[in-house]
Amino acid sequence: MRKTRSAWSGLSDDAMLHELQRDTFGYFVREANPANGLVLDNSKKGSPASIASVGLSLSAYPVGVERGFISRAQAVKRTLATLRFFWKSTQGTGPRATGYKGFYYHFLSPRSGARSGNCELSTIDTALLLAGVLVSAAYFHRNTGEEREIREIADALYLRVDWKWAQNHGWKPGRGFLKYRWQGYNEALLIYVLGLGSPTHPLSKESYKAWTAGFQWRSLYGHKFVYAGPLFIHQLPQVWLDLGGIQDEYMHRKGSDYFENSRRATLAQQRYAAENPAGFTGYSEHCWGITASDGPGNVMRWIGGIKRKFFGYVARGIPDGPDDGTIAPWAAVASLPFAPEIVLPTVRHFDGLHLRGDNHYGFEASFNPTYPVKGKPNGWVGRWHFGLNQGPVILMVENYRNRFVWNLLRGCPYVVRGLRRAGFKGGWLASALQNLQIP
Repeated sequence: MRKTRSAWSGLSDDAMLHELQRDTFGYFVREANPANGLVLDNSKKGSPASIASVGLSLSAYPVGVERGFISRAQAVKRTLATLRFFWKSTQGTGPRATGYKGFYYHFLSPRSGARSGNCELSTIDTALLLAGVLVSAAYFHRNTGEEREIREIADALYLRVDWKWAQNHGWKPGRGFLKYRWQGYNEALLIYVLGLGSPTHPLSKESYKAWTAGFQWRSLYGHKFVYAGPLFIHQLPQVWLDLGGIQDEYMHRKGSDYFENSRRATLAQQRYAAENPAGFTGYSEHCWGITASDGPGNVMRWIGGIKRKFFGYVARGIPDGPDDGTIAPWAAVASLPFAPEIVLPTVRHFDGLHLRGDNHYGFEASFNPTYPVKGKPNGWVGRWHFGLNQGPVILMVENYRNRFVWNLLRGCPYVVRGLRRAGFKGGWLASALQNLQIP
Protein backbone atom coordinates (compact mmCIF):
# COMPACT_ATOMS: atom_id res chain seq x y z
CA MET A 1 0.00 0.00 0.00
CA ARG A 2 1.18 3.49 -0.81
CA LYS A 3 1.33 5.76 2.19
CA THR A 4 1.61 9.51 1.82
CA ARG A 5 1.87 12.38 4.26
CA SER A 6 -1.04 12.45 6.72
CA ALA A 7 -3.44 15.35 6.41
CA TRP A 8 -3.52 15.38 10.21
CA SER A 9 0.25 15.24 10.68
CA GLY A 10 0.40 18.82 11.96
CA LEU A 11 -2.49 18.40 14.40
CA SER A 12 -2.36 17.41 18.04
CA ASP A 13 -4.05 14.16 18.99
CA ASP A 14 -6.99 16.08 20.44
CA ALA A 15 -7.42 18.19 17.31
CA MET A 16 -7.19 15.10 15.13
CA LEU A 17 -9.87 13.33 17.13
CA HIS A 18 -12.08 16.40 16.97
CA GLU A 19 -11.84 16.37 13.17
CA LEU A 20 -12.66 12.68 13.06
CA GLN A 21 -15.67 13.08 15.36
CA ARG A 22 -17.02 16.06 13.43
CA ASP A 23 -16.80 14.32 10.06
CA THR A 24 -18.31 11.10 11.41
CA PHE A 25 -21.15 13.00 13.11
CA GLY A 26 -22.29 14.17 9.69
CA TYR A 27 -23.75 10.73 9.04
CA PHE A 28 -26.41 11.21 11.73
CA VAL A 29 -27.30 14.63 10.39
CA ARG A 30 -27.61 13.79 6.70
CA GLU A 31 -28.75 10.17 6.78
CA ALA A 32 -31.69 10.76 9.14
CA ASN A 33 -35.33 11.63 8.53
CA PRO A 34 -35.87 14.72 10.72
CA ALA A 35 -39.61 14.12 10.79
CA ASN A 36 -39.36 10.88 12.77
CA GLY A 37 -35.70 10.56 13.72
CA LEU A 38 -35.15 7.32 11.80
CA VAL A 39 -31.55 6.87 10.63
CA LEU A 40 -30.54 4.80 7.63
CA ASP A 41 -28.72 1.55 8.28
CA ASN A 42 -26.18 2.52 5.62
CA SER A 43 -25.55 5.21 3.05
CA LYS A 44 -26.58 3.12 0.02
CA LYS A 45 -29.58 4.53 -1.83
CA GLY A 46 -32.72 2.74 -0.75
CA SER A 47 -31.35 1.55 2.57
CA PRO A 48 -33.90 0.90 5.32
CA ALA A 49 -33.59 2.59 8.68
CA SER A 50 -31.95 0.65 11.50
CA ILE A 51 -33.06 0.92 15.12
CA ALA A 52 -29.41 0.41 16.15
CA SER A 53 -28.46 3.46 14.09
CA VAL A 54 -31.24 5.40 15.81
CA GLY A 55 -29.92 4.45 19.26
CA LEU A 56 -26.45 5.58 18.27
CA SER A 57 -27.79 8.83 16.86
CA LEU A 58 -29.63 9.59 20.11
CA SER A 59 -26.38 8.97 21.98
CA ALA A 60 -24.38 11.08 19.54
CA TYR A 61 -26.59 14.19 19.63
CA PRO A 62 -25.44 15.18 23.14
CA VAL A 63 -21.82 14.77 22.04
CA GLY A 64 -22.60 16.98 19.07
CA VAL A 65 -23.99 19.65 21.39
CA GLU A 66 -20.95 19.54 23.67
CA ARG A 67 -18.53 19.68 20.71
CA GLY A 68 -20.40 22.40 18.82
CA PHE A 69 -21.47 20.22 15.88
CA ILE A 70 -25.15 20.95 16.52
CA SER A 71 -27.05 23.36 18.76
CA ARG A 72 -28.91 22.17 21.84
CA ALA A 73 -32.18 23.33 20.29
CA GLN A 74 -31.51 21.28 17.16
CA ALA A 75 -30.61 18.24 19.25
CA VAL A 76 -33.76 18.59 21.34
CA LYS A 77 -35.89 18.82 18.19
CA ARG A 78 -34.34 15.70 16.65
CA THR A 79 -34.46 13.74 19.89
CA LEU A 80 -38.04 14.62 20.64
CA ALA A 81 -39.16 13.73 17.10
CA THR A 82 -37.48 10.35 17.49
CA LEU A 83 -38.94 9.53 20.90
CA ARG A 84 -42.42 10.67 19.94
CA PHE A 85 -42.31 8.43 16.88
CA PHE A 86 -41.31 5.31 18.81
CA TRP A 87 -43.85 5.96 21.56
CA LYS A 88 -46.76 6.52 19.17
CA SER A 89 -45.84 3.92 16.53
CA THR A 90 -47.84 0.71 16.29
CA GLN A 91 -46.98 -2.16 18.62
CA GLY A 92 -48.42 -5.40 17.28
CA THR A 93 -48.10 -8.30 14.86
CA GLY A 94 -49.61 -6.63 11.81
CA PRO A 95 -47.75 -5.59 8.64
CA ARG A 96 -47.71 -1.91 9.61
CA ALA A 97 -46.28 -2.49 13.07
CA THR A 98 -43.00 -0.99 14.22
CA GLY A 99 -42.59 -3.26 17.22
CA TYR A 100 -44.20 -5.63 19.69
CA LYS A 101 -44.16 -5.88 23.50
CA GLY A 102 -41.83 -2.90 23.72
CA PHE A 103 -39.27 -4.32 21.29
CA TYR A 104 -38.75 -3.08 17.73
CA TYR A 105 -38.04 -4.60 14.36
CA HIS A 106 -34.42 -4.48 13.29
CA PHE A 107 -35.12 -2.53 10.09
CA LEU A 108 -37.88 0.01 9.44
CA SER A 109 -39.12 2.04 6.52
CA PRO A 110 -37.38 5.42 6.87
CA ARG A 111 -40.61 7.21 5.95
CA SER A 112 -43.47 5.25 7.49
CA GLY A 113 -41.56 3.50 10.26
CA ALA A 114 -43.25 0.17 9.47
CA ARG A 115 -41.32 -3.11 9.55
CA SER A 116 -39.03 -3.43 6.55
CA GLY A 117 -39.08 -6.74 4.67
CA ASN A 118 -39.05 -9.93 6.69
CA CYS A 119 -36.70 -8.72 9.41
CA GLU A 120 -36.83 -9.92 12.99
CA LEU A 121 -37.99 -8.25 16.18
CA SER A 122 -34.47 -7.74 17.51
CA THR A 123 -33.55 -7.91 21.18
CA ILE A 124 -29.98 -6.65 20.75
CA ASP A 125 -30.89 -3.82 18.40
CA THR A 126 -33.71 -2.77 20.73
CA ALA A 127 -31.12 -2.67 23.53
CA LEU A 128 -28.93 -0.38 21.41
CA LEU A 129 -31.94 1.83 20.74
CA LEU A 130 -32.85 1.96 24.43
CA ALA A 131 -29.29 2.80 25.42
CA GLY A 132 -29.63 5.91 23.28
CA VAL A 133 -33.04 6.63 24.78
CA LEU A 134 -31.55 6.52 28.29
CA VAL A 135 -28.65 8.76 27.25
CA SER A 136 -31.22 11.29 26.02
CA ALA A 137 -33.04 11.22 29.35
CA ALA A 138 -29.79 11.65 31.27
CA TYR A 139 -28.49 14.54 29.16
CA PHE A 140 -31.59 16.64 28.58
CA HIS A 141 -32.17 17.53 32.23
CA ARG A 142 -33.32 21.12 31.97
CA ASN A 143 -36.72 22.21 33.31
CA THR A 144 -38.26 23.09 29.94
CA GLY A 145 -41.38 21.57 28.44
CA GLU A 146 -39.51 19.84 25.63
CA GLU A 147 -36.75 18.43 27.80
CA ARG A 148 -39.24 17.21 30.40
CA GLU A 149 -41.12 15.45 27.61
CA ILE A 150 -37.89 13.78 26.47
CA ARG A 151 -37.39 12.37 29.96
CA GLU A 152 -41.01 11.27 30.30
CA ILE A 153 -41.16 9.44 26.96
CA ALA A 154 -37.72 7.89 27.46
CA ASP A 155 -38.85 6.47 30.78
CA ALA A 156 -42.08 5.14 29.30
CA LEU A 157 -40.29 3.48 26.37
CA TYR A 158 -37.90 1.67 28.67
CA LEU A 159 -40.57 0.54 31.12
CA ARG A 160 -42.76 -0.85 28.32
CA VAL A 161 -40.23 -3.51 27.25
CA ASP A 162 -41.22 -7.05 28.28
CA TRP A 163 -37.78 -8.58 28.81
CA LYS A 164 -39.25 -11.74 30.36
CA TRP A 165 -41.13 -12.50 27.16
CA ALA A 166 -38.12 -12.21 24.85
CA GLN A 167 -35.26 -14.19 26.35
CA ASN A 168 -34.02 -15.20 22.91
CA HIS A 169 -32.15 -13.67 19.98
CA GLY A 170 -35.18 -12.47 18.02
CA TRP A 171 -38.80 -13.11 17.02
CA LYS A 172 -40.92 -13.01 13.86
CA PRO A 173 -44.71 -12.85 13.44
CA GLY A 174 -46.13 -16.22 12.47
CA ARG A 175 -42.85 -18.00 13.24
CA GLY A 176 -42.20 -17.19 16.87
CA PHE A 177 -38.75 -17.03 18.42
CA LEU A 178 -35.70 -17.67 16.29
CA LYS A 179 -33.61 -20.76 17.00
CA TYR A 180 -30.58 -18.69 17.96
CA ARG A 181 -29.56 -18.18 21.58
CA TRP A 182 -27.13 -15.81 23.26
CA GLN A 183 -24.35 -18.30 23.99
CA GLY A 184 -20.76 -17.46 24.84
CA TYR A 185 -19.35 -14.00 25.47
CA ASN A 186 -20.99 -11.48 23.16
CA GLU A 187 -22.63 -8.08 22.97
CA ALA A 188 -25.64 -9.39 24.94
CA LEU A 189 -24.02 -7.96 28.06
CA LEU A 190 -25.94 -4.77 27.27
CA ILE A 191 -29.23 -6.68 26.97
CA TYR A 192 -28.72 -8.30 30.36
CA VAL A 193 -27.90 -5.07 32.17
CA LEU A 194 -30.91 -3.26 30.70
CA GLY A 195 -33.19 -6.26 31.16
CA LEU A 196 -32.12 -6.91 34.74
CA GLY A 197 -32.59 -3.27 35.65
CA SER A 198 -36.23 -3.07 34.61
CA PRO A 199 -38.70 -2.50 37.50
CA THR A 200 -41.63 -3.65 35.31
CA HIS A 201 -40.61 -6.80 33.36
CA PRO A 202 -37.10 -7.74 34.51
CA LEU A 203 -34.95 -10.66 33.49
CA SER A 204 -34.07 -13.09 36.27
CA LYS A 205 -30.68 -13.06 37.95
CA GLU A 206 -30.35 -16.73 36.99
CA SER A 207 -30.45 -15.81 33.28
CA TYR A 208 -27.26 -13.78 33.65
CA LYS A 209 -25.43 -16.56 35.48
CA ALA A 210 -26.50 -19.02 32.79
CA TRP A 211 -25.09 -16.70 30.13
CA THR A 212 -21.68 -16.29 31.77
CA ALA A 213 -21.44 -20.07 32.22
CA GLY A 214 -20.80 -20.31 28.48
CA PHE A 215 -17.74 -18.03 28.47
CA GLN A 216 -14.36 -19.21 27.14
CA TRP A 217 -11.18 -17.99 28.84
CA ARG A 218 -8.32 -18.14 26.34
CA SER A 219 -4.70 -17.11 26.05
CA LEU A 220 -3.86 -15.45 22.73
CA TYR A 221 -0.71 -13.59 21.74
CA GLY A 222 0.40 -13.25 25.33
CA HIS A 223 -2.93 -12.06 26.72
CA LYS A 224 -5.54 -13.97 28.74
CA PHE A 225 -9.15 -12.85 28.36
CA VAL A 226 -12.76 -13.91 27.84
CA TYR A 227 -12.76 -14.84 24.20
CA ALA A 228 -14.73 -13.39 21.33
CA GLY A 229 -13.18 -13.21 17.86
CA PRO A 230 -14.71 -10.02 16.39
CA LEU A 231 -13.52 -6.80 17.97
CA PHE A 232 -16.99 -5.21 18.12
CA ILE A 233 -18.12 -7.68 20.79
CA HIS A 234 -15.45 -6.33 23.15
CA GLN A 235 -16.52 -2.75 22.42
CA LEU A 236 -20.24 -2.39 21.87
CA PRO A 237 -21.64 -2.75 25.43
CA GLN A 238 -18.92 -0.44 26.73
CA VAL A 239 -19.92 2.33 24.36
CA TRP A 240 -22.47 3.01 27.14
CA LEU A 241 -21.46 0.97 30.20
CA ASP A 242 -18.50 2.01 32.34
CA LEU A 243 -17.18 -1.42 33.33
CA GLY A 244 -13.72 -0.41 34.51
CA GLY A 245 -13.01 -1.26 38.14
CA ILE A 246 -16.25 -3.16 38.75
CA GLN A 247 -16.61 -6.93 38.61
CA ASP A 248 -19.32 -9.54 38.31
CA GLU A 249 -18.79 -12.99 39.82
CA TYR A 250 -17.07 -14.33 36.70
CA MET A 251 -14.56 -11.48 36.43
CA HIS A 252 -13.94 -11.53 40.18
CA ARG A 253 -12.79 -15.14 39.87
CA LYS A 254 -10.47 -14.16 37.03
CA GLY A 255 -9.04 -11.12 38.82
CA SER A 256 -10.00 -8.84 35.94
CA ASP A 257 -12.87 -6.68 34.69
CA TYR A 258 -14.52 -6.19 31.31
CA PHE A 259 -12.61 -2.99 30.55
CA GLU A 260 -9.31 -4.79 31.08
CA ASN A 261 -10.70 -7.72 29.11
CA SER A 262 -11.36 -5.46 26.13
CA ARG A 263 -7.89 -3.96 26.45
CA ARG A 264 -6.32 -7.40 26.28
CA ALA A 265 -8.47 -8.38 23.31
CA THR A 266 -7.40 -5.20 21.52
CA LEU A 267 -3.72 -5.81 22.21
CA ALA A 268 -4.07 -9.41 21.05
CA GLN A 269 -5.64 -8.28 17.79
CA GLN A 270 -2.80 -5.86 17.14
CA ARG A 271 -0.25 -8.64 17.71
CA TYR A 272 -2.19 -10.94 15.38
CA ALA A 273 -2.03 -8.29 12.65
CA ALA A 274 1.67 -7.65 13.30
CA GLU A 275 2.53 -11.36 13.07
CA ASN A 276 0.10 -11.75 10.15
CA PRO A 277 0.03 -15.57 10.04
CA ALA A 278 -1.98 -15.71 6.80
CA GLY A 279 0.22 -13.18 5.00
CA PHE A 280 -2.43 -10.60 4.15
CA THR A 281 -1.30 -7.40 2.46
CA GLY A 282 -1.11 -4.38 4.73
CA TYR A 283 -1.54 -6.03 8.12
CA SER A 284 0.87 -4.52 10.66
CA GLU A 285 1.07 -3.14 14.15
CA HIS A 286 -0.50 0.06 12.81
CA CYS A 287 -3.02 -1.54 10.46
CA TRP A 288 -5.65 -3.70 12.15
CA GLY A 289 -9.38 -3.73 12.93
CA ILE A 290 -10.91 -7.15 12.30
CA THR A 291 -14.60 -7.24 13.12
CA ALA A 292 -18.09 -7.47 11.62
CA SER A 293 -17.81 -5.57 8.36
CA ASP A 294 -18.55 -5.50 4.66
CA GLY A 295 -16.03 -7.12 2.33
CA PRO A 296 -15.20 -7.76 -1.34
CA GLY A 297 -17.88 -10.47 -1.69
CA ASN A 298 -18.11 -14.24 -1.63
CA VAL A 299 -15.46 -15.01 -4.24
CA MET A 300 -12.26 -17.02 -4.67
CA ARG A 301 -9.11 -15.49 -6.19
CA TRP A 302 -5.60 -16.69 -6.89
CA ILE A 303 -3.32 -13.93 -5.58
CA GLY A 304 0.46 -14.27 -5.50
CA GLY A 305 0.18 -18.00 -5.97
CA ILE A 306 -2.24 -18.36 -3.02
CA LYS A 307 -5.91 -19.24 -3.40
CA ARG A 308 -7.78 -16.70 -1.28
CA LYS A 309 -11.40 -16.88 -0.18
CA PHE A 310 -13.13 -13.55 0.34
CA PHE A 311 -16.42 -12.70 2.03
CA GLY A 312 -19.15 -10.09 1.93
CA TYR A 313 -20.63 -8.79 5.17
CA VAL A 314 -19.56 -11.19 7.91
CA ALA A 315 -18.35 -11.13 11.52
CA ARG A 316 -14.60 -11.46 11.03
CA GLY A 317 -12.44 -12.40 14.00
CA ILE A 318 -9.12 -13.66 15.31
CA PRO A 319 -7.45 -16.10 15.46
CA ASP A 320 -9.98 -18.64 14.17
CA GLY A 321 -11.47 -16.46 11.48
CA PRO A 322 -13.14 -15.88 9.26
CA ASP A 323 -10.45 -13.51 8.06
CA ASP A 324 -9.88 -12.49 4.45
CA GLY A 325 -7.65 -9.43 4.86
CA THR A 326 -10.51 -6.95 5.35
CA ILE A 327 -9.79 -4.13 7.80
CA ALA A 328 -12.40 -1.87 9.39
CA PRO A 329 -10.79 1.39 10.56
CA TRP A 330 -13.75 2.23 12.81
CA ALA A 331 -13.11 -0.93 14.83
CA ALA A 332 -9.63 0.21 15.74
CA VAL A 333 -10.89 3.70 16.66
CA ALA A 334 -13.60 2.24 18.91
CA SER A 335 -10.88 0.65 21.07
CA LEU A 336 -9.39 4.05 21.86
CA PRO A 337 -10.38 4.11 25.57
CA PHE A 338 -8.90 0.63 26.09
CA ALA A 339 -5.51 1.05 24.41
CA PRO A 340 -4.81 4.63 23.26
CA GLU A 341 -1.08 3.96 22.92
CA ILE A 342 -1.72 1.66 19.94
CA VAL A 343 -4.91 3.21 18.59
CA LEU A 344 -3.66 6.76 18.07
CA PRO A 345 -0.74 5.70 15.80
CA THR A 346 -3.19 3.47 13.94
CA VAL A 347 -5.56 6.40 13.33
CA ARG A 348 -2.69 8.40 11.86
CA HIS A 349 -1.68 5.44 9.70
CA PHE A 350 -5.21 5.17 8.28
CA ASP A 351 -5.21 8.89 7.57
CA GLY A 352 -1.93 8.49 5.70
CA LEU A 353 -3.60 5.87 3.50
CA HIS A 354 -6.22 8.46 2.48
CA LEU A 355 -9.10 6.39 3.78
CA ARG A 356 -11.43 9.34 4.18
CA GLY A 357 -13.80 9.48 1.23
CA ASP A 358 -15.51 12.35 -0.54
CA ASN A 359 -18.72 12.06 1.49
CA HIS A 360 -17.13 13.56 4.62
CA TYR A 361 -18.24 10.78 6.95
CA GLY A 362 -14.83 10.04 8.36
CA PHE A 363 -12.93 6.88 7.53
CA GLU A 364 -14.26 4.43 4.97
CA ALA A 365 -16.13 1.55 6.60
CA SER A 366 -13.71 -1.18 5.46
CA PHE A 367 -11.00 -1.95 2.93
CA ASN A 368 -9.04 -4.97 1.77
CA PRO A 369 -5.57 -4.34 0.29
CA THR A 370 -5.13 -8.08 -0.36
CA TYR A 371 -7.97 -7.93 -2.91
CA PRO A 372 -6.44 -6.12 -5.91
CA VAL A 373 -8.35 -3.38 -7.71
CA LYS A 374 -6.61 -1.68 -10.63
CA GLY A 375 -5.56 1.85 -9.82
CA LYS A 376 -6.54 1.49 -6.14
CA PRO A 377 -3.54 1.38 -3.79
CA ASN A 378 -5.78 0.27 -0.90
CA GLY A 379 -7.33 -2.54 -2.94
CA TRP A 380 -11.04 -3.09 -2.41
CA VAL A 381 -12.71 -0.25 -0.48
CA GLY A 382 -16.29 -0.39 0.79
CA ARG A 383 -18.72 1.91 -0.98
CA TRP A 384 -21.07 2.53 1.93
CA HIS A 385 -20.98 3.82 5.46
CA PHE A 386 -22.97 2.09 8.22
CA GLY A 387 -24.62 3.76 11.19
CA LEU A 388 -23.51 0.90 13.42
CA ASN A 389 -19.90 1.79 12.58
CA GLN A 390 -20.22 5.55 12.78
CA GLY A 391 -21.72 5.77 16.23
CA PRO A 392 -19.00 3.95 18.20
CA VAL A 393 -16.35 6.22 16.64
CA ILE A 394 -18.04 9.36 17.98
CA LEU A 395 -18.95 7.91 21.36
CA MET A 396 -15.76 6.01 22.18
CA VAL A 397 -13.60 8.96 21.21
CA GLU A 398 -15.67 11.05 23.62
CA ASN A 399 -15.39 8.43 26.36
CA TYR A 400 -11.63 8.51 25.88
CA ARG A 401 -11.54 12.29 26.03
CA ASN A 402 -13.75 12.83 29.10
CA ARG A 403 -15.82 9.67 29.89
CA PHE A 404 -18.88 11.61 28.73
CA VAL A 405 -21.34 8.81 27.86
CA TRP A 406 -20.14 6.62 30.72
CA ASN A 407 -20.71 9.41 33.22
CA LEU A 408 -24.22 10.08 31.92
CA LEU A 409 -25.35 6.49 32.44
CA ARG A 410 -23.60 6.16 35.81
CA GLY A 411 -26.49 8.27 37.04
CA CYS A 412 -29.21 6.19 35.37
CA PRO A 413 -31.01 4.15 38.06
CA TYR A 414 -32.02 1.42 35.59
CA VAL A 415 -28.42 0.84 34.51
CA VAL A 416 -27.12 0.92 38.09
CA ARG A 417 -29.83 -1.50 39.24
CA GLY A 418 -29.11 -3.80 36.30
CA LEU A 419 -25.42 -3.95 37.12
CA ARG A 420 -26.19 -4.70 40.76
CA ARG A 421 -28.63 -7.49 39.89
CA ALA A 422 -26.03 -8.98 37.51
CA GLY A 423 -23.72 -9.22 40.51
CA PHE A 424 -21.35 -6.35 39.76
CA LYS A 425 -19.58 -4.86 42.77
CA GLY A 426 -16.85 -2.38 43.64
CA GLY A 427 -15.51 0.81 42.13
CA TRP A 428 -17.90 3.62 41.25
CA LEU A 429 -20.95 1.33 41.53
CA ALA A 430 -20.98 1.36 45.35
CA SER A 431 -21.35 5.13 45.57
CA ALA A 432 -23.88 5.18 42.71
CA LEU A 433 -26.09 2.68 44.53
CA GLN A 434 -25.95 4.84 47.64
CA ASN A 435 -26.55 8.14 45.80
CA LEU A 436 -29.51 6.73 43.88
CA GLN A 437 -30.80 4.92 47.01
CA ILE A 438 -30.97 1.56 45.26
CA PRO A 439 -31.07 -1.29 47.80
